[in-house]
Amino acid sequence: MSYWPDYQPLSEPPPEEPAIPESPYSPSPHNRLIFINKTESQKFCSNEISTAKYNLFTFLPKFLFEQFRKYANIFFLFIALMQQIPNVSPTGRYTTAVPLMLILSVSAIKEIIEDIKRHRADGNVNNRLVAVHRNGKWMDVRWKDVLVGDIVKVDDGAYFPADLILLSSSEPQAMCYIETSNLDGETNLKLRQGSPATSSIVTGEKLTELRGMVECEPPNRFLYEFVGNIRIGSNISAKRDAFESKFMKKISLSLAWQHLDAVPLGPDQILLRGACLKNTSWIYGLVIYTGHQSKLMLNSTTTPLKRSNVEKMTNKQILLLFLLLVLLSLVCAVANHIWVLSNEDAHWYLFFHVKWEYGDLVRTNFGYNLLTFIILYNNLIPISLQVTLEMVKFVQAIFINWDQDMYYERTKTHANARTSNLNEELGQIKFLFSDKTGTLTQNIMRFSKCSIAGIIYGNNEESKEKFNDDRVLKNLQSEHETAPIISDFLMLLAVCHTVVPQIDENTGEIHYLASSPDEAALVKAAKEMKHVFTTRTPDYVVVDMLGQPAKYLILNVLEFTSKRKRMSVIVRTPDNRILLLCKGADNVIYERLGSDKTYTEETLSHLEQFASVGLRTLCLAKTEISEEFYKEWSNTFYKASTAIQDREQKLEEVAELIEKDLQLLGATAIEDRLQDGVPETIDILSKADIKIWVLTGDKQETAINIGYSCKLLNHSMDLVIINENSLDTTRDALVRHKAQFGEMLGKENYVGLIIDGQSLKYALTCDCKQDFLDIALSCRAVICCRVSPLQKAELVELVKVSQNAITLAIGDGANDVGMIQAAHVGVGISGEEGLQAACASDYSIAQFRFLQKLLLVHGAWSYSRVCKLILYCFYKNICLYVIQFWFQLSNGYSGQILFERWTLGLYNVIFTAAPPIAMGLFDRFCSAETMMKNPILYKDSQTGNLFNVVTFWVWITNAIFHAIVLFWMTVATLRYDVAFPDGKVGDYLFLGNFVYTYVVITVSFKAGLEIVAWTWLTHLAIWGSIVCWFMFLVVYSHVYELIGFSAEMTGMDRYVLSCSLFWFGLLLIPFTALLRDIVWKVIRREFFKTHRQSVQELEKAHKEIKIESTLRKKLRPISERARLLSRNLMNLGDRIVGGRRTQTSASGDTAHDSLSEVPIHIVSRENIHYDGFAFSQEEHGAVNQAEYIRAYDTRQAKPQGF
Repeated sequence: MSYWPDYQPLSEPPPEEPAIPESPYSPSPHNRLIFINKTESQKFCSNEISTAKYNLFTFLPKFLFEQFRKYANIFFLFIALMQQIPNVSPTGRYTTAVPLMLILSVSAIKEIIEDIKRHRADGNVNNRLVAVHRNGKWMDVRWKDVLVGDIVKVDDGAYFPADLILLSSSEPQAMCYIETSNLDGETNLKLRQGSPATSSIVTGEKLTELRGMVECEPPNRFLYEFVGNIRIGSNISAKRDAFESKFMKKISLSLAWQHLDAVPLGPDQILLRGACLKNTSWIYGLVIYTGHQSKLMLNSTTTPLKRSNVEKMTNKQILLLFLLLVLLSLVCAVANHIWVLSNEDAHWYLFFHVKWEYGDLVRTNFGYNLLTFIILYNNLIPISLQVTLEMVKFVQAIFINWDQDMYYERTKTHANARTSNLNEELGQIKFLFSDKTGTLTQNIMRFSKCSIAGIIYGNNEESKEKFNDDRVLKNLQSEHETAPIISDFLMLLAVCHTVVPQIDENTGEIHYLASSPDEAALVKAAKEMKHVFTTRTPDYVVVDMLGQPAKYLILNVLEFTSKRKRMSVIVRTPDNRILLLCKGADNVIYERLGSDKTYTEETLSHLEQFASVGLRTLCLAKTEISEEFYKEWSNTFYKASTAIQDREQKLEEVAELIEKDLQLLGATAIEDRLQDGVPETIDILSKADIKIWVLTGDKQETAINIGYSCKLLNHSMDLVIINENSLDTTRDALVRHKAQFGEMLGKENYVGLIIDGQSLKYALTCDCKQDFLDIALSCRAVICCRVSPLQKAELVELVKVSQNAITLAIGDGANDVGMIQAAHVGVGISGEEGLQAACASDYSIAQFRFLQKLLLVHGAWSYSRVCKLILYCFYKNICLYVIQFWFQLSNGYSGQILFERWTLGLYNVIFTAAPPIAMGLFDRFCSAETMMKNPILYKDSQTGNLFNVVTFWVWITNAIFHAIVLFWMTVATLRYDVAFPDGKVGDYLFLGNFVYTYVVITVSFKAGLEIVAWTWLTHLAIWGSIVCWFMFLVVYSHVYELIGFSAEMTGMDRYVLSCSLFWFGLLLIPFTALLRDIVWKVIRREFFKTHRQSVQELEKAHKEIKIESTLRKKLRPISERARLLSRNLMNLGDRIVGGRRTQTSASGDTAHDSLSEVPIHIVSRENIHYDGFAFSQEEHGAVNQAEYIRAYDTRQAKPQGF
């Protein structure tokens, strides 16, 4: 496809031009060419996105494909077609076609309603407005109408509508901050910087005149990769003429652009859709990728058509029932043939039309008979099942939407079941995959506690938003012995950072712009303690200390990296001293302390206290530097910073020269705020035997910290940490750890697995995949950090395929869409700004804690209800239609039906329709409160014991037994003909109405035996079904007199209801059929009582219910398991890190506290404690930290844009 304008040819062709050799600037034919401010000459993907299943054109084929994946629908379509053959159907031509059309119509309406919700959610995104510069003026344009080549303006706090190239911004040197938690889960802000060629374009006039071309790689899904260049000439008008040249098709591209400089573009200049602009007033961006070609959407998959495990199992059983149906039909067709041959002479009047000497006529008659019996027995597979299921599931979804316990008041958001097809799957979840940022956490950092000079501050919990401990300022302003340390501590918080202050022009309030949420929390805490950071210039910062401004010259910044685990700033104080201020992990700070060891033991103890409750810790230290040493070091630092080779290594070595002889000031503890109720929810779900994996794009330290604070990890738990950088080392580590688990491999051990994205990339390869999976399944908790959206989906798919278990994925960002769609059930967090995950999910909730009720209550109830409904629907149909088979034994296998055809047709539609609906909507085995308090009850539905092959065929066998009792006992009762006063005797319909009545009563009472929670609606459904049949019998017996229809039923009510044998059988026969069920129910409750039955009895008696998990009984004793692991893991080395500091005896036994689960300690040779260190800061960004802070002068006004 050509990207050049298709101009009309000239009336006279231009003269031939000499061939121009290819220029080195010529673009690859596969690259994308984008003309700035020339959107009309480019045809690219629309920016409109859709997460819906259907549209106007695809609905019919997709819907029919989805419906006819169900074997039952295929079967009934076949039956409906067969019934159109004349003289074949014993039940009429439309008794299957009409219900099938009704089923498909109800399903279609349900799918349309659910998909409209998705379209509305998509519409909320597509119809957002963004400022676009077109034709020399600004206009508000919907996101869906944004085009490649458009220049857009995005304001602070807004999401990017497409993938953009950053042109300029309100900040110096075209810098801006973006939040990518929606894309990769990282909490720290990332710095992006526009190209120098466009950084000065900050006015509308310059934008109008701007012409140029961007050449970049084709759309791809790699979030962190981008290659391109931009060409902008100095003589804009000349270049504009070149763009509009009618000879452009003829002129070589190299000739058109050979005099324009190509400025490279990379990942530092790209702003991805789904990211959010932060701490930057505005940016101008050039649209390069739109809609489903944006990197965000390329990391998503098409909305899958999911089917529940119960539905798949039902499909398999329908196949078996179909084979049984065909077998019965063959038996009856053959038996008919044999009966005819045997009775041809005795009953010649039945066969006068058949000439048996012609073999083809015999074969034709056999074929017709086979079709007749297939149609006769077709309702062994209940046609009402699908429509009943659709209706019940739809209402179950409404119950979820209406649940006020899952309503989030702050955002006015209800739970939303975006599909009802997977309700029962919610009751079978075995693996839960959760995002961290925005799902478990609020992405809000709060300065919670600190340790200064060996004293803990911040124990006052009254203020949850601000640090609140008056003792800090009281000790500082008094003659307390720690006052100098407190002063230095607060000064360090206010000076040692890369934060930029910004004053609100309206309120005068100071706001802090920070790439690191940790640094923002530290500076805000200093402000709350009257050390206010007010000004940053390229050379110095100003801090208002207790009302007195103090200027600190910034001499050098030694950047934070994950390798260094620290950051230092060298400053000149107002009294002309040179100080090095350092903050970092406790181990790196302690290694660099000088001879003064004051407060070290107390601070270390406090660090462990902070870490034990999941707080993020940093140590703070300082040292004073002499003028002579600094001058010498400064020269060395300059040489290292300008080195061509190994610059980073040399800078680290130079930093080591000055970051020493430190004096410890104290430590900080920052709380990464969890969503409400997260620890309690994770604890409850774990007790329900749900395996929880946290998949996050955040750093390892941060992920571990959250693991502790949300109680996924425990400080008595050991951690297996895998951080490798090659396939070989990853393979070796996995093999080694797998071998070390020994006999405990494959069993749940009290161990946590931590693996980073780099290692995971290799672990998911073919030769490592199984080893990784074996180790992960042997651990109680799994945390995968620094993972990409694709890796999240791959992990879910791996567990989904390899384990016979139902998976659920929950997240809130666009980076979670892949795993949400890959899991059996996807749950999105809604109610905040980002709705990508909610739009792609099957269910959406506003808070992670609502997952508890969604699974333990709605999921378990729905699974139990759906299973009972399916089993009951098969039961009641087989109970009636097997009777047709028994009747064939008495009528020469003629295909004659025992019941009147419309009576037969209304069996599923009216007379037995209500009980399964009541069962599917209102039955519950125990209350919601009991389910929430006793999560072990979830195990019953999780194991799938309520619906499996054995359970299904037990119900089928029971139905056949009932059919035997109901038919043959009735035949025995009417063994002798019944004569009526008018001289008539009972015919086959008389027998049929006896049997039909007993069947309706029996299947209604069977529903009563299976229902646990009786409501007035349940009573109405069961007793109403019976009453409805009697009323129908009375009315239908007089229809012929009114409209001349169904003459054979005339007066049938008088014959049946006046017969004493009918009432005798009414009392005896249904009771006899159900006697086995009653006896078995009593025996099970007395001698094989389950958890659920115990709960039901306790609830009925209004006693306190407390059920202990029986899972522990399956685990080995502590000492035996500890010895096994101790023997296998004695040489584990550094990769297995003890969850807390333990004392290991010579025998290898490890002391530990008793836990709710049996603990298994992996014994290592080194006792490594967990200190809680975590610090979010972008590394190797577009601008290094030192250059970034020197680019700002907060005294200067920022450009306002248009």
